[in-house]
Amino acid sequence: MKKIIIFVLIAILAGFVVLQLIPYGHDHSNPPVTMEPQWDIPETRALASRACFDCHSNETDWPWYSFIAPVSWLIQRDVEEGRGRLNFSEWGSGRFDEPWEIVEAFSEGYMPPAKYLAMHPEARFSDAERQTLIQGFQKTFTQ
Repeated sequence: MKKIIIFVLIAILAGFVVLQLIPYGHDHSNPPVTMEPQWDIPETRALASRACFDCHSNETDWPWYSFIAPVSWLIQRDVEEGRGRLNFSEWGSGRFDEPWEIVEAFSEGYMPPAKYLAMHPEARFSDAERQTLIQGFQKTFTQ
């Protein structure tokens, strides 16, 4: 029985090592910022940075665990999807033309997602901070 347990543990460890060789999830690039929205006040940008910029900008902070598969795959996918839907660093690119969706996502609690909040407690907002951000988004995107 002991030999079987050791064999299973070695097989799991070997599998984990092999996962690290898969190249997806290692492209931790941050392209240059080309243009940001004209934020209404610096606090709006600071709050957005806290909760949004890791997935929705070219200013992603890649934590240590973003280098370890299979977590690296999930993070890479989330950043690629986030940047593809909305990228605050490429604001004038024409890829995003529905700013009301941002307000709606925050108002209804879809953003930031729970899986992000689990590892980023700094992205949790008080009710007052959430209202400040929503109002800031509304002012920023209706200018």
